[in-house]
Amino acid sequence: MASEDEGVYRVVMDAAQRSDLGLVLITLAVVYAAATLLTITDGLNSVAGLLRTLTFLGFVYALTALALNLQWGYAGLFNIGVAGFMAVGVYTMGIVVRSPEPAFGPPGFGLPLPIGIIAGVAMAAIVGLIAALPALRLRADYLAIVTLGFSEIIRLTLQSSAFDTFLRESIGVGTGGGRGMGMPSNPVRDLFLVDGRAGDPTALGSAVFGVLGDGGVGISHTILIGWAYVFVLGGFLVGFYVLLERLGRSPFGRTLKAIREDELVADSLGKNVDLIKIKTFAIGCALMGLAGILWFGSQGNVSPTPQFMPLLTFYVFVAVIIGGAGSNTGAVLGGIVFATVLFEGPRRVGSTIRGTIDAPTPPSFADAVASLDPIAFLAFATDNIAPLQFVFLGLVLIFIMHRRPDGLLGHRMESAAAVDPAHRPTGGDDDE
Repeated sequence: MASEDEGVYRVVMDAAQRSDLGLVLITLAVVYAAATLLTITDGLNSVAGLLRTLTFLGFVYALTALALNLQWGYAGLFNIGVAGFMAVGVYTMGIVVRSPEPAFGPPGFGLPLPIGIIAGVAMAAIVGLIAALPALRLRADYLAIVTLGFSEIIRLTLQSSAFDTFLRESIGVGTGGGRGMGMPSNPVRDLFLVDGRAGDPTALGSAVFGVLGDGGVGISHTILIGWAYVFVLGGFLVGFYVLLERLGRSPFGRTLKAIREDELVADSLGKNVDLIKIKTFAIGCALMGLAGILWFGSQGNVSPTPQFMPLLTFYVFVAVIIGGAGSNTGAVLGGIVFATVLFEGPRRVGSTIRGTIDAPTPPSFADAVASLDPIAFLAFATDNIAPLQFVFLGLVLIFIMHRRPDGLLGHRMESAAAVDPAHRPTGGDDDE
């Protein structure tokens, strides 16, 4: 009986692994199981809150990784300015939506949220177009330097109080400078609470809170609203994925992959390589702007530092590298694995382990090593998990580059051919 169950399990697992959706669901299931084991003794709200945080981070990194995969994985465009284009989208949305006479913070135009989102995406595309025009004739390494510099120019401009003052005096809006800018209320809250405020629930809120909240299962209302927004992110993630899959299989997408594989050959075949690269750069930056709006626009407040530092771009690149450049499913999988296992995982595991250690923390790494006490060293490591996390991330990257340089799904990188060469008819005697 056990062997039959094992055979069924293997069949199900094999089928899931051949399915893109199955790969993502299996990854999420493993993450959820590990997270539940970490927090199950802390109560239901701790479990639900951690799962919500992990899913949110996994989805937003997957969204941004998909946008970068279009530029880097499909067209070979080495854009290290991801954070800057995300900032453009978020700040444009905030300026368009904020009240002209806010109680605090910089004024805005006071337009509806959908218009703000459209404006943010359009502005990110325009800024990407401006960055692309002089830069795309450069080689990959020089393009990377230019986009990184462009991203830092954007961040420092948004942080500048002089730029904020100039906008206020010229067009009556501002960025808040280094203080940042408050974002509009998350519209998902309005589905559950009157005016998005704590207190009076709407009809939907009463129904959900009655079953899953205090009147039923006992999950916090804040966590339930957070989960509702996670489902919204899931919808956008599916939309991103479908859009890029269809784009990749179109003639335009095959031209992108031809440019990635050999730009000179694509140009010799009559393709307008420069125009196609500019279009791709603009589309990718627009998607980055939308990803930034969905990510940071839902957090209540944004500021240029530390939210849009170059480190954010590095994290997104790591996600694409883990999943495998050139595969949309790999970008989604890489975003989820990076956010849950490499970014948030060490912090949560370290906090859990530290709670079980009854030992003082050595003042320095040298003292921890010199003590020759593994418990003292573990106490130091778990208390300093943030800097050690970069060491762990570096070791993981070295391992991936050595053992699997193409990433988890890099072997599925799509070629420029309309038909997979492995499935082409052989012709010759076989056709006779």
